[in-house]
Amino acid sequence: MNYEVRIDDKLFHLELDRSEGQWHCKLNGTAINIDAVLTRTNVLSILLEGKAYEIKRELTINGLHLWVGSSHYSAEVRDPRSLRHRKDGTAGNKGPQMLTAAMPGKVVRVLLQEGAQVEAGQGILVVEAMKMQNEIKSPKAGRIQKIMVATSDAVNAGDLVAIVE
Repeated sequence: MNYEVRIDDKLFHLELDRSEGQWHCKLNGTAINIDAVLTRTNVLSILLEGKAYEIKRELTINGLHLWVGSSHYSAEVRDPRSLRHRKDGTAGNKGPQMLTAAMPGKVVRVLLQEGAQVEAGQGILVVEAMKMQNEIKSPKAGRIQKIMVATSDAVNAGDLVAIVE
């Protein structure tokens, strides 16, 4: 999982991977030895390079805040893959946009039909994978040019499912 993390005014690139019960972390490309446990709601205990920290998270109308001991930090976490975290969901979306399945699964609902007008971020179809339903959303406002799948179709990761123009 790759994230962009802004702490106060500094931007960091964070790569997290969990395998065999352990977290593997790279911060700006440098591997970091870390162990993390959620001790209670909004409180994370981290062992970072042999030193323990307790991080408290507070989400307010003004944004996300982190408390490490008595130190306060403003934070923003972005998943670059997520449409809702893009600065402008229409930037770079000129011409027809190909929508693909993010993971293998089964199409459980087609929400809109070919020719329908669609808004940026509006759901087009729902794919179920491992009992989790994932809505595939339009990357831009436009018209659905083609739906490549139907309800009950199986899809693989990367399969083309729709085109929005």
